[in-house]
Formats: sequence, C-alpha cells, structure tokens
Amino acid sequence: MFSGAISVNLDSKGRIAIPTRYREFLTDGLVCTIGLYHPCLTIYSMSEWQKIELQLSTLSTIVEAERRIKRLLLGYATECNLDNAGRILLPPTLRTYAKLEKYTMFVGQSNKFEIWDEAIWYQQISDDIAALPTDVEHLSENLKSLTI
Repeated sequence: MFSGAISVNLDSKGRIAIPTRYREFLTDGLVCTIGLYHPCLTIYSMSEWQKIELQLSTLSTIVEAERRIKRLLLGYATECNLDNAGRILLPPTLRTYAKLEKYTMFVGQSNKFEIWDEAIWYQQISDDIAALPTDVEHLSENLKSLTI
C-alpha cells in the first residue's frame, strides 16, 4: 500500500500536501499520531487506524507499559481531513514532537507512512545502515528467511 520516500514541504501554517500516489488510500479519512520510538509522525488510513484502536482498547490501564503506549498513541491521535488541494493540517503538538520544519519526508511503511524532518530522516537512514548486522548469525529468523 504505502512505499517509497518522498520529499514534501511543510507550509508556514503547518499544512502538508499528501503525495498524490497516497491519496487514493486515504479517501475515508486519516489519523496522524506519533511514532513511538523515533521523532516522527505516523499516518494511517481511517480503516487501518480503527484496527489499531481496537487493539489499543484491549490494553490494560494497570500494566504500566501498556498504559503508556495507549496514552501516547491515543493521546496524540488526530483525525485529519484532506482539503481540496490534498493537504492536511498538522497540529503544533505533532509538529513539535517530530521536530518538523519546512523540509519533510514521507516514508511508506506498508500499512502506514511516516513523516520525518528531512535532516533527521537522513541521519536515521545513515544510523540504520551502520547498525545492520554484517553476518548471517546475528539476523533474526524473520530476516534470515527474507528473500529480496
């Protein structure tokens, strides 16, 4: 569904144009929330978000890690609607969390896409490449069976 990395500018009002190739998957609306482990935003189609919201509703409010994840993902979740120009308005709280300035990257991740500050994205890619294991013994079983 979502793949590729596309450079897109954020305007002075906090609006960002959704790349044309992604818009057809977002006609039923979209939800934007934070990326849990990196300073980026994650955007889901409404139908995909409903599946995640259902899973989140089953998490405990007593188990600390579950409560934290639920608080973060649901607390930051914002429904965004495409305007006539195919743009969405990213609230200041989300822009601040992801350190978004003018230059951003849309990065497809199959069932969702991420929005990164461009400089942070390129640093993350560099870090990811440097952290790749160089021998098969250190790969997970899932990676060992991946044929690309």
